[in-house]
Amino acid sequence: MRNEKNHPNIKYGKTGVLIINLGTPDSTSWLDIRRYLKEFLSDKRVIEVNPILWQIILNLIILTFRPSKTARAYKEIWMKEENMSPLLYYTQKQAQKLSKSVASEDVILDFAMRYGNPSIRSKIYKLKEQGCENLVILPLYPQYAAATTATVCDEVYRTLMDMRWQPSLKIIPHYESEPLYIDALVNSINKKIDELSWKPDLIIASYHGIPKKYFDKGDPYHCYCHKTTRLITEKFKTIEIKTTFQSRFGPQAWLQPYTDKTLESLPNEGRKNILTICPGFSSDCVETLEEILIQGKESFLNAGGENFDMIPCLNDNDDHIILLKSLIEKSI
Repeated sequence: MRNEKNHPNIKYGKTGVLIINLGTPDSTSWLDIRRYLKEFLSDKRVIEVNPILWQIILNLIILTFRPSKTARAYKEIWMKEENMSPLLYYTQKQAQKLSKSVASEDVILDFAMRYGNPSIRSKIYKLKEQGCENLVILPLYPQYAAATTATVCDEVYRTLMDMRWQPSLKIIPHYESEPLYIDALVNSINKKIDELSWKPDLIIASYHGIPKKYFDKGDPYHCYCHKTTRLITEKFKTIEIKTTFQSRFGPQAWLQPYTDKTLESLPNEGRKNILTICPGFSSDCVETLEEILIQGKESFLNAGGENFDMIPCLNDNDDHIILLKSLIEKSI
């Protein structure tokens, strides 16, 4: 018979839920920014080029010059009192609110970042040590793409490969057409319009772009983005909504139309009052606050625009928490 005294004390019987966002530097320092960019831009799903050539370009050129530019962008939106980025702040808030409504004696909810801290690996091991035999992963990307959702899955799989006793695994891959998601976005549009003293001529739905060659290889992201916009317009018919793509990087073609070029051209088309929304981002971040609300607004006004504003991401508002709770509970 087994000697109970010599048997290790192992916790068991619980389900761990991990919500995962893209990630953020630990600070706005050059070194922290460089460390974050190196991890992010070394991901083979994010940059699909010859890995040997890319590492030379990345380490000798990009990581020499880009951290300073990126640091300036983060300094524009950094939450000084909390000493963290908005993305980390809102992801923490989402986890805290979800814990109150989802967590129980048998369910533990936590959050992680794909790049930077807290890491996926550290949080999975923590959940395992707390007795989680079942694991539910929710990547906070509504529209699936290989460069976002799939790379979260990759890191989860790599972590489990090193574990002797693996938990069961359930991954929620995308939710671009979930009714609660669409309703939350429509509610956020209506709320913002009620606050404005002017009427938008057009609403720009700006999604993060991907290289066009990824789409050509079969990535469904482009279709999911247009599907989300279409579902929004079926419930919000007051103002035209146009889909665009932002954050392109490098000389190759990305998904079009480009957000920045669109904003620069709209005043010449007589569209001088523009409202923007970023449905693909679950939390406000450098791409929404600095790229759209600061840079986008500046270029639009410089081109002759008159009024410009951005609808906040769903962040930790009640509609968003209800949506995330619903997605999680379907998988527990």
